Amino acid sequence: MNRLMSILSKPGAGAQIQGVAPTQWTRREDVQADMPNFTGYAPKSKARLLDRWLDTVVRVSGSEPVFFLILASLLVWALLGIKYAGTDSWQVLISDVQAIISYVFDSFLVRQQLNAYGEEMAVVAELQSRILSHSRMLAKLHQETDKEDEEKRSRVMDLANQYRNAIDSNAELPLETWLGRSITWLSHVFGHLGTVSLYWVGVFAWIGTGHLYKYSNLWQLYMNSASSALMVFIFAFLANICERHAAHTRRCLNAIFKIDSTLEFHLRLLTGDTLDNDVVIIPAPGVSKIQRTIFYYADLVGTLVGTAILLAVIIFWVAIGPLLHFDSNWWLIIGTYAGLIGMNDGFVLRNMQACRRSYVDSEFTKIDSQDAKLFEMVALPIPVKESTRKESLTRRASDLMNRFCAHELTVVAGFLTILGLIAGASAMKWTMTGQLLCNVPPSLIELFFMLILITGHNSADDQRRIDLQNIYKRRLELLAFVNGLKAFQVELNVVKG
Repeated sequence: MNRLMSILSKPGAGAQIQGVAPTQWTRREDVQADMPNFTGYAPKSKARLLDRWLDTVVRVSGSEPVFFLILASLLVWALLGIKYAGTDSWQVLISDVQAIISYVFDSFLVRQQLNAYGEEMAVVAELQSRILSHSRMLAKLHQETDKEDEEKRSRVMDLANQYRNAIDSNAELPLETWLGRSITWLSHVFGHLGTVSLYWVGVFAWIGTGHLYKYSNLWQLYMNSASSALMVFIFAFLANICERHAAHTRRCLNAIFKIDSTLEFHLRLLTGDTLDNDVVIIPAPGVSKIQRTIFYYADLVGTLVGTAILLAVIIFWVAIGPLLHFDSNWWLIIGTYAGLIGMNDGFVLRNMQACRRSYVDSEFTKIDSQDAKLFEMVALPIPVKESTRKESLTRRASDLMNRFCAHELTVVAGFLTILGLIAGASAMKWTMTGQLLCNVPPSLIELFFMLILITGHNSADDQRRIDLQNIYKRRLELLAFVNGLKAFQVELNVVKG
């Protein structure tokens, strides 16, 4: 019984994350190494085959072929709609297809965020692990060189400057391809406050035309179909930019890890240090009971549990089809269910995105502080820290809207809204109008949160690129200094020889 309770309570609890940078050895079995070993960055593979399989499916869902396939499908839907758009069955069918696709993408997006968080925290732990070794060895070098006179110190800095110029002090991390830059630009367009505002202008314009159609079911179905098509596109687009930016981040990390491991290797050559890099453990953040509940739900959705539940619902839905004579109400049932769940997932995704980002940002801030101590230790001027572009009024308004949408109480409010919609549909005895009540508003709200999710993703991606660029430049600077020390030792040995 205790084991069962432990398994049931595990999701949402969070777990400490540990990481250790591979130790660079300079000599093994009396063989002197002439270059670093274990360089570059490689994401850790998950132990369970099922997890690896699911991660592969998630990556494929965000790939270019899937994205363009969905675009082509939307085009076919639009062309067929010229002939069939006026029928209720066509409108309901499209709503159902959209709801199911969106529900599946909801689960995949949650999985993406869980994976991204775990990977970023593991990266931070590895960087901090190597910083501890850098600090230990630089402290030893500082003790040895502190006794040297200013002339020798000046010579070391001259040699370091030569290496710095050879490396190129303005070195940049890998750039995106032109297609990647285009998609990134487009993501900033979709996530802009102006686009979000334009979306609500369109919604209110639709509401304003309601009296012309006597607020009929067909009037609601028109909006449901339009929002369905847009939502499928946004989900596919969001999955694509998340995977694309994750791949770009890994390329940047690969460049950083190569420089970092080379720095460790040369420090070990200079100091003779053979101690292994320390294991760094990042404890799980403390959260409130409400936040823990939200994380619990997200952990369930991010596994096969959410997909299994969806399959069970679809089977049940198909089974009751003959009882309802496969009428319009029957068609709407699956869309209603997936729409309500999707709306809740929209609230959870934004909350989860913001919380996880704050945890990762705090760890990158620690790296900034630790790096500053390294430069202070060896009396080196630290490179000027780059920052995100100047905050504009629009950006501040977007951030404010993001924080409001990400608050845990907003998630609670969204859940209560869903209960209210269910109560309203029940009062209408789940007629088509009642089911549309549980389709159209949730669809509009979920679509809004998907746009906000793009805004949050853009903000986080912009900040992470700056963080990585700053770390990269600091590593280049430290490597130039260490190479200067090595060259100075060579000069001393030549003179003594």
